[in-house]
Amino acid sequence: MFDLPVVEPKERKAATAFRHALLDMGFEMAQFSVYMRFCTSQAQIDTYCKKVENTLPEGGKVNILAFTDKQYERIISYSGKTKQAAKKSPDQFDLF
Repeated sequence: MFDLPVVEPKERKAATAFRHALLDMGFEMAQFSVYMRFCTSQAQIDTYCKKVENTLPEGGKVNILAFTDKQYERIISYSGKTKQAAKKSPDQFDLF
């Protein structure tokens, strides 16, 4: 989750570059300033935290949350007044 300054044209450009960097790293947008990515291990979480840290623009606030598959599946979502179907954890790929 992030809140970046976007008052000046330079700040808007930096915020846009940050969002594009997140997409390039495989994150998907949940809301305009909330992006998410499925990770299979703590080591992978640490790797992506470092990558995000290296792309942070000046100013603003960034929070990184980690939660389990089961916690993700328990998210309750509404679109308007309509409750959405429960989310399913992304499939994991096993490489041999």
